Amino acid sequence: MAERRYVSVTALTRYIKTLFDHDRRLQDVWIRAEISNFKKHSRGHMYLTLKDTQSRISGVMFAADNRRLLFNPENGMKVLVRGEISVYEPYGQYQIYIKEMQQDGIGNLFLAFEQLKNKLEQEGLFDQRLKKPLPTYPRRIGVVTSPTGAAIRDIFTTIKRRYPVAGITVFPVLVQGEYAAPSIVQAINLANAKKNVDVLIIGRGGGSIEELWAFNEESVARSIHASNLPIISAVGHETDFTISDFVADLRAATPTAAGELVVPHILELQEKVDDRTKRLLQAMKRRLANERERLSVLRNSYAFRYPMQLVRQKEQDLDRAFERITHQSQRILHQWRQRTEHATRLIYKHHPEEQLRQAAKDRENLSQRLERAFKQHEEKKETQLQTLIRQLNALSPLSIMERGYALAYNADQQLVKSVKHINPGESMSVRLQDGVVDCQVWGIEEGDKG
Repeated sequence: MAERRYVSVTALTRYIKTLFDHDRRLQDVWIRAEISNFKKHSRGHMYLTLKDTQSRISGVMFAADNRRLLFNPENGMKVLVRGEISVYEPYGQYQIYIKEMQQDGIGNLFLAFEQLKNKLEQEGLFDQRLKKPLPTYPRRIGVVTSPTGAAIRDIFTTIKRRYPVAGITVFPVLVQGEYAAPSIVQAINLANAKKNVDVLIIGRGGGSIEELWAFNEESVARSIHASNLPIISAVGHETDFTISDFVADLRAATPTAAGELVVPHILELQEKVDDRTKRLLQAMKRRLANERERLSVLRNSYAFRYPMQLVRQKEQDLDRAFERITHQSQRILHQWRQRTEHATRLIYKHHPEEQLRQAAKDRENLSQRLERAFKQHEEKKETQLQTLIRQLNALSPLSIMERGYALAYNADQQLVKSVKHINPGESMSVRLQDGVVDCQVWGIEEGDKG
């Protein structure tokens, strides 16, 4: 019988792992599956299970790879992953080491857009109560956009056509690319720090979601939310929506629409001014006619026609008013005197000396009551004491000794109750009614208890 060769589990597992690692088809695998048992370790690594209706495979995506994800994986999410298959030696388990992941059926950017939108909405950044009103007649308008794009030309042309008295300050920024978001944030902060504009417009022309992505960055959204200046978001075309549209105080469908929203039309203002001028002139004419009519009535009034009679009548009215005032003053003075006298009586009643005299009387009464109560209590206790003494004497052994009985104690001053408790020759003391007799036992004679 040939000798069998046994191998260790470790050696077998390493051999299997070598087969996996040398198979090129397993080093770049794309899998469509559903996520389950998802767990993110405190060190940033992601552990999960990829499954379909019939099978499953364990997977791990290390922090160096998953930090580039634009969405948060969740249980039940359909995903497309790319990675390599290998064996985890300690458990002898094959698994996929994920390098890339995206949600199946939804682009990464769209998913990231929805996740950030939900997050900021839950934090309250879209709350309509936080929206700042736009100035009605802005003196200077700040525009945060590319200085070479079509958006700045549309905004500039619209504002100058509608409201040429307004000044425009351009804060040039990058509107796409890796450095676009920091550039926009810096421009918003700079506009707030300078405080030389009344309102801000941020935006750019249309483009793909990738080209508009700078306005979907969280840093841009939080910078808009923190701005003290009201901000209009004008990004892309009418159908394009970005995170900045939801956070801003007002969304404009296009940069041109932002120019129309930020300023009034000067012709409309001129029409309002002309209308108000016309209404003011009509009101002045009506007021002038009314005042002329009033003047005519006054000229024909009794006071102007008979001034002396009116003066004499007013003199009499003044005398009567003076008499009423005098009478009323005397009545009020009398009332105050009565109140003063009443207050004086109360003051004397509550004067410290009166209080002391009353307190002395109260103390004397209380002292007498206390003495009577103490004497009654003392007599009561004396009676109780005599009763207890009589009861104690009745129960005292000394009362029994008066009838000829005595108490015998041994040398240790213990009561001798039986002849068995003492021996011949021992000393003892006998307590009588009027003293103690010391003696010595010469003999013992027992007897029956009867």
